[in-house]
Amino acid sequence: MQVNKVKITEVKNNPKNPRLIKDDKFRKLVKSIQEFPQMLELRPIVVDENNIVLGGNMRLKACKEAGLKEVYIVKAENLTEQQKDEFIVKDNVGFGEWDWDMLANEWNDKDLKDWGLNIPVVIDELKLDQTEIDNNKPASLKITFKNVEKLQEAENDIQELIDRKYQGATYKLHIPK
Repeated sequence: MQVNKVKITEVKNNPKNPRLIKDDKFRKLVKSIQEFPQMLELRPIVVDENNIVLGGNMRLKACKEAGLKEVYIVKAENLTEQQKDEFIVKDNVGFGEWDWDMLANEWNDKDLKDWGLNIPVVIDELKLDQTEIDNNKPASLKITFKNVEKLQEAENDIQELIDRKYQGATYKLHIPK
């Protein structure tokens, strides 16, 4: 696998890229690139034979925002259109999970946040009076955020927590107008 440094204008965003990045995370990515540009060589943008991005669309966008003139790429040549589509999705799927206990005990919380990791707030135990609970009725939890942007930042974490730990639970967003 050969890593090449090319003019950023030679690399093209992929119009089929299904990933989005929110403003706060995008700012963190730009900052990360500015503070640790060597990471771009260690994790180059993957392009096809036409220099269309298969992996790294958000990094490319952040590199442009950071004012970089060149980026590192790796060419994935001789892939079928189906293989390119598969790569785009598989490159962005999070197969693994975070070991939250290890992160909480062995890593610096501020660094993790600065590096772009959203650290969920975990409630170990709700202190409820068991005599007042009817287990046959649906239960709910209300969380209030100080603004819509904070709610949007938390939405993926909430869904990940529900999917990972509380299968079958649902949540409903309410944004007052």
